[in-house]
Amino acid sequence: MPSPEIAIIDPNTLSSLGLCGLLEELIPGAVIRMFPSFAAFADDTPDMYAHYFVSAQVYFEHTVFFLPRRPKTIVLAAGEGNPQLAGVLTLNICQPEKDLVRSIVHLHGHGHKHGHPGKLPAPAMPVGEKPANMPAGHELTAREIEVLVLVVKGLINKEIADRLNISLTTVISHRKNITEKLGIKSVSGLTIYAVMHGYVEADAI
Repeated sequence: MPSPEIAIIDPNTLSSLGLCGLLEELIPGAVIRMFPSFAAFADDTPDMYAHYFVSAQVYFEHTVFFLPRRPKTIVLAAGEGNPQLAGVLTLNICQPEKDLVRSIVHLHGHGHKHGHPGKLPAPAMPVGEKPANMPAGHELTAREIEVLVLVVKGLINKEIADRLNISLTTVISHRKNITEKLGIKSVSGLTIYAVMHGYVEADAI
């Protein structure tokens, strides 16, 4: 199956880079391309993309293109409740990181619940399974999953050690193993991984 391709169309380079990093952790196999303008995007076979993450300004300037592709379009909005975006999938880019991760997870869930053609590609295997290209021994142990869940819930290393009745050094070792096995370094990425694998509920983060 070919890797899904996702376009980010936003003149704000920093915003695009941040979103690109989150999406790469959410959907490791995806090809994510960033465009600073609609013109640059239009020159790159725009209909080949599975999803468009587009700034509100670009969206409103080019609704002729995006409205017919509304199920595949997510507008990057600076806040919530814009009546002009009623019925459009939006992502509030001004919310705290933890809430932003939760919103991306919920957008993924919305796609699966409604079965629309623009749903975010599945980022993870079902619990207990592993990708075919993941070598044996790279799945998390039961203890590593416990540590992962507590990290996602916001506990610091000392609190995790106290909760699990293990040493601080052991917690650090488990976190290092988790990072090496999953190839995910940020807490945001670990949060997405944990939710998508069913280790925690999206509402619990």
